[in-house]
Amino acid sequence: MRSLDPATTAMFREAAGAGEALRSQRERLRNPARALGAALRDLAPRAVVTCARGTSDHAATYAKYLVETRAGVITASAAPSVTSVYNAPQDLRQCVYLAISQSGRSPDLLAATHAARRAGALVVVLVNDEDSPLFHAADHALPLCAGAERSVAATKSYLASLSAIAHVVAAWTRNAALEAALEAAPDLLERAWELDWSPAIARLREARHLYTIGRGLGLTLAQEAALKCKETCGLHAEAFSGAEVRHGPQALLDEAFPALVFIQDDATRPGLEALAADWIARGVEVTVAGAPVAGALVLPTLTADPALQPLLLAQGYYRLANALAIARGRDPDHPPHLRKVTETM
Repeated sequence: MRSLDPATTAMFREAAGAGEALRSQRERLRNPARALGAALRDLAPRAVVTCARGTSDHAATYAKYLVETRAGVITASAAPSVTSVYNAPQDLRQCVYLAISQSGRSPDLLAATHAARRAGALVVVLVNDEDSPLFHAADHALPLCAGAERSVAATKSYLASLSAIAHVVAAWTRNAALEAALEAAPDLLERAWELDWSPAIARLREARHLYTIGRGLGLTLAQEAALKCKETCGLHAEAFSGAEVRHGPQALLDEAFPALVFIQDDATRPGLEALAADWIARGVEVTVAGAPVAGALVLPTLTADPALQPLLLAQGYYRLANALAIARGRDPDHPPHLRKVTETM
């Protein structure tokens, strides 16, 4: 492959435009989010069930932690194959069914969403394509407003999904602090894009394996980073919770097996800092974003509401992943054996 300039890829341009996408979303969602928030307060749901694939499913992880910590409602991920393959009925009365998608066209996601509505759920969809069948299958449809994405690797639609989830939870719980943080999010995202994460390229250019670590609200980012490592960089990466990794997986880490740790400034921070310090003491090469850890390669980050820090860390990571892919001799816009819309049954 000919050498690419990182600034010329669609992945670069699309991720760089996430701040502007969030400005558009902020205006578009103001009234729909308030209406949905009122409906959720009236319903008082017994559970939220999320349904998504790939990058959108990582956004669903964020929804789980944000809903459970801010609204106190249990949130769990649905397996679309329960409907699309097993055709098993479910009781979803007084539940919210939250479907998240960039394209809104995957057959299994559509089948599961229609089945959820028949099963009595209040169906909410977050989707980027407003002409998609998923958008029209909902009781409440909220556009992501990310605009066109041509790179196979989704970036701004993921960030828009996290932001839309935060808008919904803020409206549902009448959380003024989160609403104020969302007002500032577009500007912060543009500042985060300008941070220099390039020192991590030298550490990861020749790596064969990587663990990406987060916890709580940040687990979404560990999952997303691992996927982007695989699809854009050809780097085998696995995501773990900072708690779960101690239950066996950390045995693989050594001088030749690095870790990338994402930390937001909430109750999960002390445990993740301690985990990173333990690994550094063992000789593991640890890169950290979100907190200063002695002995780690520390990437620059911004201060923000912890609920929005995963968005800002993701933005820094996307710029890194784009450049790392090129440094590893790959085209981040055209991963092998992948296409933009994946239609699973």
